[in-house]
Amino acid sequence: MYLAFAGAPIDPDADGPWEEIVPLQPTLVFVRSDVHRSAVYHGLKDVLPTGTALLVTELHEIPKFKGMAPGVLAWARSIRF
Repeated sequence: MYLAFAGAPIDPDADGPWEEIVPLQPTLVFVRSDVHRSAVYHGLKDVLPTGTALLVTELHEIPKFKGMAPGVLAWARSIRF
């Protein structure tokens, strides 16, 4: 599981090396994928406008958060890390 932040909205329906993209906010998403972080990073980079800021980090547990998209916390708790 990865957390990604971009300087532009991330399309949750974008094709890439992931099973699912779940938005917390338009520019902040969970990315469910079994591939290496580099593959997720480059996959997201390819679907974002050229030059868009991008950060991708691997998660080993559910982060603490509130005020994000409805249902995301329940979704995250249903995923096995």
